[in-house]
Order: sequence, then C-alpha cells, then structure tokens
Amino acid sequence: MADNKVEISASIMCIDWLHAARQLEILEKHGIDYLHFDVIDGRFAPDFTMGSSIINKFRDRSKLRSDYHLMVEEPNQLFDCFQISPGDIFTVHQECCRNLHRDLVTLRRLGARVGVALCPGTPLEMLDYVIEDVDVILIMTVNPGFMGGKLVPQTLRKIEKLRELISDMHLDIKISVDGNVNFANVRNMVAAGADILVGGSSGLFRSDMDLEDSIKRLKDCIDEGLQQR
Repeated sequence: MADNKVEISASIMCIDWLHAARQLEILEKHGIDYLHFDVIDGRFAPDFTMGSSIINKFRDRSKLRSDYHLMVEEPNQLFDCFQISPGDIFTVHQECCRNLHRDLVTLRRLGARVGVALCPGTPLEMLDYVIEDVDVILIMTVNPGFMGGKLVPQTLRKIEKLRELISDMHLDIKISVDGNVNFANVRNMVAAGADILVGGSSGLFRSDMDLEDSIKRLKDCIDEGLQQR
C-alpha cells in the first residue's frame, strides 16, 4: 500500500558526463534512492542512450539501487545483458511486449522488482490481468524519447486513477512517474499519488542550479505535495 515515503530515481542520461563521478557522490550523499537507466533503441522511441557496458560502469561506482527503464521493442531479447541485484527495478513497456506476462515472469525469476511502463495515451485498462504480477507501474507523463519533453496534463488524472485502483484492489504497488518532473509539477504528481519520481534535466540535473541545491528543492516540493494528499 502507499506510504508517505516518496523516492527519487536519478536519470543518468541527464547527468553531467564531464563530472559524472562527482555527481554520483552527491547523489549518494543526499540520499537519492535509485540510478535510473533509460535504454532506448531508436525504434519505439527516438534517440539512443546507454548500452549495458556503460550502465555497468555506473553500477560499479555506486552503491545505489538500479532502476532500469527499457524503451525498446521486444525487451526480453536484452534481459541477459544487464546485471540485476536485489532491490533493483526493471521496467518494460506494455506497448513493446508481444507477450507481456511471460516477460514479467522472466524478470521475476531473474530477481528484479518488476515494473510496467505506460505511455501517455495508453489506458490503465491495458494492465488488466497482469497488474497483480507487478511491483511498480511507471506512468510516462511525456511521450518517450528525447530529454525535456512537455508534460501531458491528462497524465496527472491518470496517476490519481491508478492510485485509486491500487487501493481498491489492496495491492502493494509503487507508482513511478517519469517526464518533466520539475519543481512546478512535482507537487501535483505527489499529491496525485506518485511514490517514485524520476529526476532528469528539468528537476534534478538542471543547467541553472547546483545539483545539491536542486536535490534540496526537489525534496521540499515533495514535502509540499505530501501535505496535499
């Protein structure tokens, strides 16, 4: 069930690559919960991001749990490319899996906390018959692809509806939110029911603010959102 702990997952595709080691230290120092790794194949979503060799380098340098987000067609072909440790989240898109339930079962056997992601236009009803088998549902609040996408406002209502569904079914599922997680939107996302926020270029790794300052501001906005629940 939902609690009052909202976790932060730092989107590594948005990190300052010239100062990545230092920024990893800051993320750990200030209690960030996960490193969020976006894997994009250029087919389901535009752009390309990190491969497994780069991701594993970050894992070797950090004690933080991993939060994998695969935006690729038929992600099961890549499952064996990644290291999975207890507590890691591994999320695949409903829109990408020909046999979603089979993929979720495979991930569970590999030891992951299992996640399913939904694009803005994908209804919650697409989770029928698999929702009991997931630990995390990731709501995309922008269309997947490049950094800095614009918030799709209807997705806030989608978060609220999902929170009600989880509560009505008495399930222990976390709601993760990814896309335009900036200071203005965080309060509403948390108030709507978000449990995990993916911090990227608009909220965490900002060009106009030191990372330590943006972490503090983000946490303040989370507290404000919790007061509105």
